[in-house]
Amino acid sequence: MSNAIEFDKVAKRFRMDRSRPRSFQEALVAAFQRKLILPGEREFWALKDVSFEVPRGATVGLIGPNGSGKSTSLNLIARIFEATSGEVRVNGRVTALLELGAGFHPELSGRDNIHLNGALMGLSRREIKRKVDAIIEFSEVSSFIDVPVKLYSSGMYVRLGFSVAVHLDPEILLVDEVLAVGDAAFQHKCMTRIGEMRRSGVTILLVSHDLGTVQALCERAVWFDHGLVRKVGNSTDVAMAYLNRVAEDEAAKNGAAQGLTNGPEVGPGRWGTGEVEITDVEFLDASGAVRRVFLTGAEMNIRIRYRAAKRVLDPIFGLAIHSQQGAHICGPNTMFSGAPIEFVEGEGEVTYRVAQLPLLEGGYVVSVASHNREDSKMYAYHDRLYAFQVFPGASRERYGLVTMVGEWDVG
Repeated sequence: MSNAIEFDKVAKRFRMDRSRPRSFQEALVAAFQRKLILPGEREFWALKDVSFEVPRGATVGLIGPNGSGKSTSLNLIARIFEATSGEVRVNGRVTALLELGAGFHPELSGRDNIHLNGALMGLSRREIKRKVDAIIEFSEVSSFIDVPVKLYSSGMYVRLGFSVAVHLDPEILLVDEVLAVGDAAFQHKCMTRIGEMRRSGVTILLVSHDLGTVQALCERAVWFDHGLVRKVGNSTDVAMAYLNRVAEDEAAKNGAAQGLTNGPEVGPGRWGTGEVEITDVEFLDASGAVRRVFLTGAEMNIRIRYRAAKRVLDPIFGLAIHSQQGAHICGPNTMFSGAPIEFVEGEGEVTYRVAQLPLLEGGYVVSVASHNREDSKMYAYHDRLYAFQVFPGASRERYGLVTMVGEWDVG
């Protein structure tokens, strides 16, 4: 078996629990839930006909919204769940960090839980003893290592659980979103350790909502959506496809970036005389494909389509980009850029091209406008009606809104 993990038409069904309530409070909750569950809806399919492969030594990110099937897949690999149909094939010793406190006995001390987990992994007492000091040192909970873990904070659980998982020489490591509980310094330490394991050939499956982390650590990704696999491939490509879908759903929900009517330039978020109408605004990548998500440093084009019923002389087109928090980032227009337009009449388009997008990860909104040269007459103004998102790309910068084109001289 050349792959570490194979899913072959896997489905997983959970049945709704409608057991007799044990208290008045449970009865009330059950009565409320039954109002929300239609007759016959007594089961939930967490996975539906899922197939994908994980090559040996690969690091794969599982992405998608909550409830899409990511954690269920990890539980199937770890043999905590059994598939309802299909087959999950696993070739290698698995260590899993799936949920807070998983695999720990609350009454035992941290030290005793290290020995317990090592024994469950098949390690001899000598092998475990040889690793205990390194596990404790990495976890940074030495002051509490002989205290029952039921007294640990969530952060201490994560520290010890991760340290145990990565020091027991797994061939396959499963990591769920639990690392989000730890502090920033320990998260960085964990990611560094995962990077070391990746280079040593350990197969790693990582569930995370931090797509920057998935891109940085994983060469491949699997996008789950309502129990189905939507896309498998290069982590950046899969993350971009997922984020584009999220952005489209948000735009549809919020009414942003909708096709505009052909009537006068008035209404929520837009106004103007209507002498020049802005009929459409789209974001395009370098290939000309319409996108709502871009990478820092990649090419981005903003195309503005317009219509003028009569000839309008010397119009100016411009736009403004704001962060979702309201910070005004830039406001280029055709006059500032030295691209005069003699007149417009009928339908046409103008495009603002950014060869290397300097924006850092986050959400942004765009206003577009057309006015006369004297800026005394606003033909059309669309106030923050168009949204896009930026994904980190190759940039490692994380703070602020833009990345500067600069270099450090440390000589």
